Amino acid sequence: MSEFFSVRTVAEALAGFRPRRRTAVIRVPIEESPGLAVTADVLAPLALPAFPRSAVDGYAVAAAATHGAGDSLPAYLRIVGAVSMGALPDVRVAGDGAAAIPTGGALPEGADAIAMVEHTSELGDGRIELSRALAVGDNVIRPGDDVAQGAPIARAGRALRPQEVGLLAAAGITEVEAYSRPLVAIVSTGDEVVPAGSDPLPGQVRDANSHALGALVRELGGGPWPLGIVADDPAQLERVCRAALERADVLVVSAGSSVGARDATAEVIGRLGEPGIWCHGLALKPGKPTLLAEVDGRPVIGLPGNPVSALVVMRLVGGPVIRLTAGITAPQPVRGRQAALARNVSSQAGRLDIVQVRLDGDQAVPLFGKASQLSIMTEADGYITIPDAVQGLAAGSDVTVELYG
Repeated sequence: MSEFFSVRTVAEALAGFRPRRRTAVIRVPIEESPGLAVTADVLAPLALPAFPRSAVDGYAVAAAATHGAGDSLPAYLRIVGAVSMGALPDVRVAGDGAAAIPTGGALPEGADAIAMVEHTSELGDGRIELSRALAVGDNVIRPGDDVAQGAPIARAGRALRPQEVGLLAAAGITEVEAYSRPLVAIVSTGDEVVPAGSDPLPGQVRDANSHALGALVRELGGGPWPLGIVADDPAQLERVCRAALERADVLVVSAGSSVGARDATAEVIGRLGEPGIWCHGLALKPGKPTLLAEVDGRPVIGLPGNPVSALVVMRLVGGPVIRLTAGITAPQPVRGRQAALARNVSSQAGRLDIVQVRLDGDQAVPLFGKASQLSIMTEADGYITIPDAVQGLAAGSDVTVELYG
């Protein structure tokens, strides 16, 4: 292969590469569900709350008894009892009566508003003085105010968060059907690559990619499955890839996707199954020699061997692929921070440039060096993107730094 083919922009890759594979459906306790997507909207089986309750500490009253009350002419109400938490009220409010009530307490019969405790004063003779007039419903949480019966409390396509888990529990739902975490097979290739725990000979390098990619896969919500190092042998690579695709939800091949006489990754992936290679080459720096393919519904990502490029592509493109495979179709939340660019950064029109940056107060300091220097990323707090239609950014430009986890 002497040149890139089917080169795509990153935007085209994110919008158009949509493999059909979804992970297995599992039934999981809600405490184990954060990060997973339910297979269908979960609907509230009942209204929440199920009974009218107080939104504040204060007194349950009839709003009509407070008409015209103010600082200069307060209303005087009789204390007729108190509401206990976790029990139906055994007190009734009528006329100028008032029942002490805590936040979350059930509204007693006859009451239709809550007077906030800070607007009242106890007179010591069984009465309170109220300096605010109330309307019906003031400081009352009505049944269904939180969630109406039948309303969605967890939506398909969105990863569950602590707030959804809490709402599920409040509705009495303790298990959900969700897509399991994707199993991501990771293969490192190259005659020069040796295990991280070995002593490399001259010309050899330790396998940093599979370890870095495995850590990133965990961060992205998948389960890494490292399959070791495969030599530059097409037959061996094909055997390993075929075996991986029998079990894995996503296959990632590190190195071997760049153009060169010894590069057989594209040919091997092209033989694995239909529909095959979707693109070989992204208009991206770093990370141009990226391969994306779909094999019988499963996504295959061929990454550059350069560790910086591999991590950039895996985060930028691999992350959305992992999320899609896990049934998550909602946009990825951006952990961004605004900053001023500390110095000029050049770029080439027609490609998306990713620049590592360090934050220094309210400034983003670009970090430059050789493309293979992984230490640049360890110094970085995040990265900025220079759009493909822009030829560089000037010092002082307002940029969004997408922060590393």
